[in-house]
Amino acid sequence: MPDYKYTAIDKGGNQTTGTVDAASDEQARAKLMARGLMVTTLNANAGGPKSPSAATSVPAAAKSSGLSGLFGAKVSSDDVTLMTRQLATLIIAGLPLLRALELITKQERNPAFKAVLANVADSVSQGNNLSEALQAHPKVFDRLFVNMVRAGEAGGVLDKVLDRLAKFREKAARIQKKVKSAMVYPGVVMSVAIIIVYILMVKVVPSFQKLLDGQKTQMPPLTQFVVGISKALTVYWWATPVIIVGIVVGLKQVLSSEKGKELFDRIILKVPKVGAFVTVVTVSRFARTFGTLMASGVPILQAITITRDTLDNAVIAKALEKVHDRVRDGEALSVPLEQSKLFPQMVTSMIQVGEETGQLPEMLNRVADIYDEDVDNAVTALTSIIEPILIVFLAVVVGTIVLAMFLPLIALITKMTGG
Repeated sequence: MPDYKYTAIDKGGNQTTGTVDAASDEQARAKLMARGLMVTTLNANAGGPKSPSAATSVPAAAKSSGLSGLFGAKVSSDDVTLMTRQLATLIIAGLPLLRALELITKQERNPAFKAVLANVADSVSQGNNLSEALQAHPKVFDRLFVNMVRAGEAGGVLDKVLDRLAKFREKAARIQKKVKSAMVYPGVVMSVAIIIVYILMVKVVPSFQKLLDGQKTQMPPLTQFVVGISKALTVYWWATPVIIVGIVVGLKQVLSSEKGKELFDRIILKVPKVGAFVTVVTVSRFARTFGTLMASGVPILQAITITRDTLDNAVIAKALEKVHDRVRDGEALSVPLEQSKLFPQMVTSMIQVGEETGQLPEMLNRVADIYDEDVDNAVTALTSIIEPILIVFLAVVVGTIVLAMFLPLIALITKMTGG
């Protein structure tokens, strides 16, 4: 039974070296993991297999990146969240990391994700850290995920970090579902309104026009306007999908540019109710992400950068860039956040208290809990204003079409009765 020389990180985050007796490198890693050690290098003295270290793991990552590109797009966020919860549970129960990965891979039903997990398990079996194995699949595991795992490995608290990461993803998924469900009703109403208006313009209006043409009645300006639009939609029917596609492509081009996205997000923040809704959701995500990273041991500057990349609003993300620079220069986090005027006073005050008491991660997560509850109120407030606006919009459009058609009929009836 050969001796294996190892370099590992203990639960205190300290690097340690030594030897372990084992029949194979896999058994050696299992023994070391059972001691709470995260292996970084492993070499057999008696000519046994050599496990690549972090410095030699780049080729493996490069090879597996192609696999990630092939399968990554088919792996859903829910798949990753469920895997994170399972992995955290297994490791907390005392299972070695490699064995836990193998069990999860075996029971995974999504073929694409199964292939990715098999590649991750294979990379770990070769001696790479879990964070290195995950980093080879950027389309499946984002920077936040990888950096939190890396911090957990460095601090010897991978089980706690995975549990924290699972909770973070589960809460984020709940918030996302709430936002999506809030948009379902307005989307359905708007779609129905567009379909109704289109049918009126291409079917009903032409019938009224034929009736009016037969009576040789002078059409009022409003009627002429509606009939003109109806003719355009009927004769140039092919232009409708072209215009819709053009608008969609144009919006995508504008939003894909940095200035266009920032301008759009700045306008959104100023729209009544909508701006408040976006602010609540963004602050909730900011506090939850930043607090989770800090609690996991990620350095504050790196945590700010990762958090910035997770935010959808370009205005707030740009403000965090300035916050990052000022914190790097020695300022307290709460000062630039407050001066940006994008974060509510309560948030900056709680962060300031957290900094003064040395409990910033706890305070950030408390802010996130508060704003998670506010998301429900924000959703209710937003839908309460969108619903009547859509109903009024539909009533005005349909009412205008009906009025345009009946105005000449009323004039005709008045003329026939001698009124």
